[in-house]
Amino acid sequence: MTRGITRLSAHAQEVIDTALARYPSDQKRSAVLTALHEVQHENHGFLTEELMDVVADYLEMPPIAVYEVVSFYSMFETNPVGRHSISICTNISCMLSGGEAIVGHVENSLGIKVGESTEDGRIYLKREEECLAACCGAPMMMVDHVYHENLTPEKVDEILAKLK
Repeated sequence: MTRGITRLSAHAQEVIDTALARYPSDQKRSAVLTALHEVQHENHGFLTEELMDVVADYLEMPPIAVYEVVSFYSMFETNPVGRHSISICTNISCMLSGGEAIVGHVENSLGIKVGESTEDGRIYLKREEECLAACCGAPMMMVDHVYHENLTPEKVDEILAKLK
């Protein structure tokens, strides 16, 4: 059973059309990341096969090409997730600066493991991220696309407490 939207909203079409205007008319697939981000956002944080098909149709792409994009990039989810998405970097800079301890602290604080959502559907702790490109602020995490750097357990607790 799927939930959520199964067609493009007027707003999603507007966002996609704005992205399409930046590319040659025969390069519609260049807007696929923008399209998928917008549709995922409107569908409570995840994509369904039906939505991927709608994006493929709108961009005049084979559905398999859209599925390949979704399966390649870690920013796309294909199952329902919590309202807030947390990604904690565990690549080398963050690892050396305590990233693994931050992951453990978040798991213990929320009572979940990476790849899980809290029972109340409030927070989704994404599987480990390869790199979030903020090495100078390690350890760091991204919450709903906002970077939080130079983390300590206390800073993490403050951030988590603000998520409703």
